[in-house]
Amino acid sequence: MADGHAKPNHDYHLVDPSPWPLVGSIAAFITAVGAIMWMKGLSLLGLKMGGFLFGAGMIGILYVMFVWWADVINEAEHKGDHTRVVQISHRYGMILFIASEVMFFVAWFWAFFDASLFYNEAGQYARVEWSKGMWPPKGTEVFDPWHLPLLNTLILLTSGTTVTWAHHALLHGDRQGLKNGLILTVLLGAVFTGVQAYEYAHAPFGFKGSLYGATFFMATGFHGFHVLVGTIFLLVCLIRAYKGHFTPTHHLGFEFAAWYWHFVDVVWLFLFASIYVWGNHGGVIAVH
Repeated sequence: MADGHAKPNHDYHLVDPSPWPLVGSIAAFITAVGAIMWMKGLSLLGLKMGGFLFGAGMIGILYVMFVWWADVINEAEHKGDHTRVVQISHRYGMILFIASEVMFFVAWFWAFFDASLFYNEAGQYARVEWSKGMWPPKGTEVFDPWHLPLLNTLILLTSGTTVTWAHHALLHGDRQGLKNGLILTVLLGAVFTGVQAYEYAHAPFGFKGSLYGATFFMATGFHGFHVLVGTIFLLVCLIRAYKGHFTPTHHLGFEFAAWYWHFVDVVWLFLFASIYVWGNHGGVIAVH
């Protein structure tokens, strides 16, 4: 296993020529074309190929993601390309990525607060019609925030504790603690997703034709997608831990997964406080 600063000539990493950017671009293009044809019901040579092209493109994207990240892991673990200087650049990149994700969620929070704070704006005739001059809109049943949403909050906060335990164990050379912490975090992430799926299946409101539902599902749904991505991220780290990857001084892959997971935790706390608790205040609690 190569150390993270065993570069013989210089501290900078010049990436080897790779086909994956080109292949990934082609796969993304096929996916976009297939999605458009599928949604619009378009045909090619008289055949409805939208779904096929979309599926083929997605398989191509997933394949490129797998082999490209495998190359990055090889650079880190075996070729010694991730020197201390390179690791600093990677950290800057991850920080900027998380900052961009923060702004992504700012957009959905903005949409929710704009709709919920100015539901009776005189100039917004369509909005007043949708909201019936109140928030939550008249006739909308809402979730009890102290039921499943509170349970999911506790689950996600606990997962933040277990991933911190795993990181602490790695820093102190406790590889079994690393594995146990990651196993628990992955399981808690999966449970969170399952509870949210159950909640969605029993939602008393829909996405279509509901100002409340549209803002609710866009914010919480994208967060749920990020939880799924983070769970996969941590699962890959667990597999790598069993393969003997990561050392107390060289574990960027796991460190970035932990950063991402804590980001997901913080976003959920804002979602729970804003949408489930504050946004539901005064609404009719749905009873199932």
